Amino acid sequence: MTNVMKDYFLDLDAAAKDPARKVAWCTSVGPAEILRAMGFEVFFPENHGAMLGATRVCMDTIPVANANGYSPEICSYLTSDVGAYMKGITPLTKAFGIEEIPRPDVLVYNTNQCKDVMHWFEYYAEEFDCPIFGIHPPTNLPGIKQEYIDDVARQFEELITFLEPIMGTPMDPEKLKQCVALSREATNLWSEVLDMARLKPSPLTFFDGTIYMGPIVVLRGTQIAVDYYRDLLAELKDKPAAVENERKRIYWDGMPVWGRLRNLSNIFSENNACVVASTYCNSWVFPDFDPEDPLASMAKAYIKIFINRNDHFKEDYIEKMVEDFNIDGVVFMAARTCPNNSNAYYNLPRKLKNKGIPTIIIDGDLCDLRCYSDEQSTTLIEAFLETI
Repeated sequence: MTNVMKDYFLDLDAAAKDPARKVAWCTSVGPAEILRAMGFEVFFPENHGAMLGATRVCMDTIPVANANGYSPEICSYLTSDVGAYMKGITPLTKAFGIEEIPRPDVLVYNTNQCKDVMHWFEYYAEEFDCPIFGIHPPTNLPGIKQEYIDDVARQFEELITFLEPIMGTPMDPEKLKQCVALSREATNLWSEVLDMARLKPSPLTFFDGTIYMGPIVVLRGTQIAVDYYRDLLAELKDKPAAVENERKRIYWDGMPVWGRLRNLSNIFSENNACVVASTYCNSWVFPDFDPEDPLASMAKAYIKIFINRNDHFKEDYIEKMVEDFNIDGVVFMAARTCPNNSNAYYNLPRKLKNKGIPTIIIDGDLCDLRCYSDEQSTTLIEAFLETI
């Protein structure tokens, strides 16, 4: 895993310094397959935000963005990342010896997650005087209609037309098919990895998954991701229990608290509980990819994601996950700066509890640890585990 991510970032750094190569920035659930098929190297600022959170460097960079007009109430991936750029630092330096993030030749975002990515990428478009293109799909969907798919597929067609003069070459349809095929193979393997947690005891936890998921985010459309997940799946089949004496199985809804992954993992394992499934890690499972119909299948896959669905769908989805993974209780993480990926605000925990599924809500954030209390979270989680 370390080598895969190291090679990815070192190659990005080299591409940014090579006039013959082009770098595109993309949102994490954006059309990376189109960008790769056209020959762009692809950087994902959300992944950089997660690194800032996991290393806790964000606690020095969020205040910088706040002081420069970005509210502490908006996405802390955004404020972590923009603040790091303003401060001139990156965790890539310590990790891989890379002095700065790769400068973009084009920025492409998709608002299927939230509109904060639009403001985030617009900042950099102005900063780098760089072309920018946004995909704006229908949101909060109860179901997937053909007109929604057609709408987004047309936007992908417009994106290709927009990108061709930037790259200087037309899209090769065969390369797009190849990228979509590789993405489908990788995402199917990633789904199999996550399904290993159906075993009792589970060989992996949600906290492991947040690390294992790196390549499915940043290397979709490559053989590297396929090879990585094939190897990981084989390794997990021989792996012992992730939690000794696993007695309780938990579902995690919402974002990770990146700066407290180890701490939270220890709290659950010390209480013989394994967090076996999550909304977050499953966000990169795209079974609808079809290399024979790449644009329409990508459109369908990228609008079907959990975060882009309505409350009724989310309730049914979590209820099915509880059944499939033999879940004993659900932890909802209410992220202060990520309301779009926090499902505790509109009565969903109570609805599940009324169906006999124990739930708890912990307050926190994906990056900003000023919104998170170690003591309060530990007390709530341990009390919850004692009652189920």
